[in-house]
Amino acid sequence: MSPIPLFDRHREADFAMFSPSHWITLAVIAGVCFLLYTMRHPLAASPSRRRNFRILLAVLLLLCEAGLHVWYLSQSIWKASSSLPLELCGITLLLSAVMLLTRSRLLYSFLYFAGIGGAWIALLTPNLVYPFPHVRFLLFFIAHGAIIWASLYMTWVEGFRPSWRSIAFTMLILNLIAVLVYGANLLLGSNYMFLMHKPGTASVLDFFGPYPYYLLAEEGFALLIFVLMYGCFFALPGVMRRER
Repeated sequence: MSPIPLFDRHREADFAMFSPSHWITLAVIAGVCFLLYTMRHPLAASPSRRRNFRILLAVLLLLCEAGLHVWYLSQSIWKASSSLPLELCGITLLLSAVMLLTRSRLLYSFLYFAGIGGAWIALLTPNLVYPFPHVRFLLFFIAHGAIIWASLYMTWVEGFRPSWRSIAFTMLILNLIAVLVYGANLLLGSNYMFLMHKPGTASVLDFFGPYPYYLLAEEGFALLIFVLMYGCFFALPGVMRRER
């Protein structure tokens, strides 16, 4: 057993969804989103501040991923079948770091929907068993929060905007990624992106029926979320501005 219980893979209690610690953590993440929004103009006014913030956020994302692998190795539980960054949020985390460092509009058009949408669902229904303040709890919520912050930063500070075409592009790339990850699952005997069966913890997939039907329902749910994300935050405000 590890000498530091907060790092040990053994635990005395399980994470409880919508517990006080869960709600407080969600509130903190939302608070950072609000702070980022209020600071958008000062950040945008300075090229050096924009560059430094992008680098800082990219480093935070990569440190979260590196910290997770360090923890796996320290507990002697790193396995190719469960520890590779082949979950959707693991993939969007790495792509978000690249987007921040390169200011890629192509990655943004994918990550605004897949990154924010996927991380938001993961934050609400975490596939997590370690409670606060275990290192896995902290890494999970910081990483997923930072995925959201990355795309919001590119929207609010760098002035990037998605389009209706971005939704079609995102759905296409998501399905391509799913095909590749499915192949990896067959080779590794894994369940990345829950393409082989549902997770052991409660999730939104519980509402989508049994395997493999929940995969089709998940497609429709993702499309609905993406349409709402674009309609509520871009299409509708644009219409209202034109009517004034």
